[in-house]
Amino acid sequence: MAYIETIGSGDADGELKRIYDEATRRAGRVFGILRLQSLNPAVLAASTAMYKAVMFGPSPLSRVEREAMAVTVSRVNECFY
Repeated sequence: MAYIETIGSGDADGELKRIYDEATRRAGRVFGILRLQSLNPAVLAASTAMYKAVMFGPSPLSRVEREAMAVTVSRVNECFY
């Protein structure tokens, strides 16, 4: 398995801490998929903004339908995220 350096919640500061704090409020914790991008907070912020737009923005699809699609794509790709 590959190793990717990450910054943990306790070591985050500045923009990364703000993103981690928001993630904790939203999901109860900082998931690994976010920590994988922790060395580049600007990219993490853009990725998080895209996720929020897709999952929570205006759409003819319900939140449940969006989650179902995300789960299906993850399963097809054999990705547990």
